[in-house]
Amino acid sequence: MGTVAKQERSKLRVAKIIEAAHQILQEDNVEDITISNLASHSGLKRTSTYKFFSNPDDVKHLLVERYFNECSSSFKNSETSAANKDLSGVMNESIFRIFSFFKNNIGAQKLILNNTVSPPARSSSLSQLSSEVLSYTEKEVQLPSMFNKEGVFLVVVQIIISIFSLNIKENDELNDIGKSEAYRASYAYLLSCIAQKD
Repeated sequence: MGTVAKQERSKLRVAKIIEAAHQILQEDNVEDITISNLASHSGLKRTSTYKFFSNPDDVKHLLVERYFNECSSSFKNSETSAANKDLSGVMNESIFRIFSFFKNNIGAQKLILNNTVSPPARSSSLSQLSSEVLSYTEKEVQLPSMFNKEGVFLVVVQIIISIFSLNIKENDELNDIGKSEAYRASYAYLLSCIAQKD
């Protein structure tokens, strides 16, 4: 990982570099996130960019975190499309919210769903989103007790992201097939966890 920015000026420069990476993904590919392109898009010198990031993968990791933070925030602030009185409806709504974020964010599709970052997203980034899904679910329905509820919902989010990723690879786009399959697989997994507890 690159140098940690402590001063306000340094934090602003790092933010400019991350925003530059996001802008590159709007038009180009992940491979185009290079130190040279980041410097050009951010208006910073190449040496300034190297000061904070020794390689483009460090920038990509921070951009992945940003996208998951945005997805979590979008999930939390979404209006419920209909009254969800059962677990099936709640899961369907959860899938819809996550799907909507990725469908409308080409950068997140390219960087996260195309699995171009190695190693993949940190579990802390996924945990924030899974906590939002769990919180929403518990607010809407009475969840039966289950072992390691947080762990179960972390796996649910991993299933959703994996299926969206597969959907893009097979269809060259994120579409309703991916949304349906993500619902089917994540809901089946959730039911199996509840059944095992009973």
